[in-house]
Parts: sequence; structure tokens; C-alpha cells
Amino acid sequence: MARWKRDLGKGPTGKKMTTNRKKKKRDRGHEFLETVLGERRAYSRDKRGVGSRHILLAAPTAVVADPKTGKTVMSKILNVEENPSNPNYARRNVITKQTIIKTEAGLARVTNSPARDAVINAVLIEKK
Repeated sequence: MARWKRDLGKGPTGKKMTTNRKKKKRDRGHEFLETVLGERRAYSRDKRGVGSRHILLAAPTAVVADPKTGKTVMSKILNVEENPSNPNYARRNVITKQTIIKTEAGLARVTNSPARDAVINAVLIEKK
């Protein structure tokens, strides 16, 4: 592959190319919203096009599934044990995908993105 195809924004001689348009409103993103342990707080935000997205800011409970019995229960979250995304998140009780949480049912791993789905779904990894 030619060198100039790898370097985006540069011409074949290495000259910097100008952009063909300005930034649009649709190009902007949004800040990362941390879901924390606490009293439930959520809000709804409009999506581009039709519909809305529910955002979870804080939650006291999680929907915990037991793979051995096939049962699902709503369980209170006691603590955030480990967060592979960032070690500081565990200290601050921030819940993201793959976080290990301590619930009344036992240790569980979060299987969804809580800020995006407005609910915390988890799978039991160790019974109490």
C-alpha cells in the first residue's frame, strides 16, 4: 500500500490536505456518563432521528441471573469489588461493563453497559 494512503489527511508528497467541509452538529459526541452506586437517577435524551435513549446515572439494584438454576432476581448492590476498565472506578463505585459487583445474591459480573441501557444486568459468578 502506498505511503500516502496510510497517512490520512496528507497528499502523495506529504503535503497536508485541507478539509472539504466544516464540523457539523452530528459530528460531536458526548461526555462519558458514569453510572454510580446510589439512589436511582436516570433521564431520557433524544437520539438523532426518531426515538430517545434512557441514560442511567445511579442505581441501587441489579438484575442478577443465576446460570446454574436459570432464575433471575432483582438484588441490591452492596459494593463494587473490581472494575477492569479503571482501578479508580472500583474505589469510586463506578459501574461499567464487566465490573464485578457484590450483591445480596453473591458476586456478579455486569454484562451490559448500564449508562446506555438504563438497567444493570449481571450474571452470578459466586454464590453467597
